[in-house]
Amino acid sequence: MADPVQSILKKFTQKDKSNLIPILQSVQEKEGYISPVAVNGISKHLRVSKSNIYGIASFYTQFKFNPPGRHSIKICLGTACHVQGGDFLLNALQSEIDIIPGETTEDAKFDLERVACLGCCALAPVIMIDKTIYSRMSVIKLKEMLDTYE
Repeated sequence: MADPVQSILKKFTQKDKSNLIPILQSVQEKEGYISPVAVNGISKHLRVSKSNIYGIASFYTQFKFNPPGRHSIKICLGTACHVQGGDFLLNALQSEIDIIPGETTEDAKFDLERVACLGCCALAPVIMIDKTIYSRMSVIKLKEMLDTYE
């Protein structure tokens, strides 16, 4: 089976630095994250340093550097959610699944991300798992909800 990163890079025949973001987006879409192997391949292809690639990619929240979990958790920390205890929920969630935002659980069940707003301010605080929004969350509801995921 062909290396997916190399197949993406072959589509970008112009080895121009302006292709970095589209290449990163393609790799992220295909692989779910930007791996060190992908960064190495992109670096060679575009003739730019790996630190330059990490610097640019880490500026944008869309790029992930860890493999995604089977279920993605997004915890809202916008103003309404923050006021209603979003930070408290984040701390409880971190304790429950033993990761911090940007990481994936050891069993690859969950990955965790902080977001500025999920657009459900009237339902604060909210958490989104995959594409499901959970509203008016509490620590008790959080623990019960996590148990429903395989």
